[in-house]
Amino acid sequence: MNYYIETTLNTDFDTAVGKTKAALKEQGFGVLSEINIHEKLKEKLDVDFRKYKILGACNPPNAYKALQQENKIGTMLPCSVIVQQLEDGKVEVAAVDPVASMMAVENDSLSPIAEEIRDLLEKAVKSISVV
Repeated sequence: MNYYIETTLNTDFDTAVGKTKAALKEQGFGVLSEINIHEKLKEKLDVDFRKYKILGACNPPNAYKALQQENKIGTMLPCSVIVQQLEDGKVEVAAVDPVASMMAVENDSLSPIAEEIRDLLEKAVKSISVV
């Protein structure tokens, strides 16, 4: 089982980020955080790294349901979605598979919530690969 859902786009990095945010919004996610890894690595380590962003996506109704079932589930929120520039000029978008990450929690009541979130993330990722 993969721990992520992915697609590769034949577009520029900034366009891919914009499409990813729009697709997440369409599925009910808000982007709570955005980390520019390439900028942070340059700032902190003075190294050059490819364009790479981590978006912290949250679906509030499902986050609320999960928090009601497991009070420490916030350690796994929000869902991480990455956008990274590949060597061949394409851009990859990958989202965490919440079903895979919830296996570590061992709380059966989280399974249907994780499956619903995975379905929404899959719809978002698939929708940008055809746009």
